[in-house]
Amino acid sequence: MFSCDVQVRIRYGETDQMGYVYYGRYAEFFEIGRTELIRNLGFAYRDLEAKGILLPVVHMSVKYIRPAGYDDLITIRTTLRKMPTARITFFYELFNEAGDLLNEAECHLVFTDIKTRRPSRPPSDLIKALEPYFAS
Repeated sequence: MFSCDVQVRIRYGETDQMGYVYYGRYAEFFEIGRTELIRNLGFAYRDLEAKGILLPVVHMSVKYIRPAGYDDLITIRTTLRKMPTARITFFYELFNEAGDLLNEAECHLVFTDIKTRRPSRPPSDLIKALEPYFAS
């Protein structure tokens, strides 16, 4: 298993009339978590695209538990629970400053060849970077 935490402060423009984070913004927070997890492995999305790989989202589910509000500092915990194949699944937990769970989510992406737009294997150097975290 491999996890990464990143903190984000909620900006006014990310909230709705009630002062809570608008539900559609959470997907952006998940993207921040995903991007930073990949970066913590020594890669960037840009690197994957340069290798001819795209990662479209094919499924996302979110369970909203508590709202986040303007100026809250949230922690986005992103976890890979299993080694990716053609599909990679990210699990998310968002926490407020008190450590309360705000929401949980799961997002499935597919490694896709940039030219053929067909599913492909993940880059071997990404798999190699993940192997120590999934050794039996």
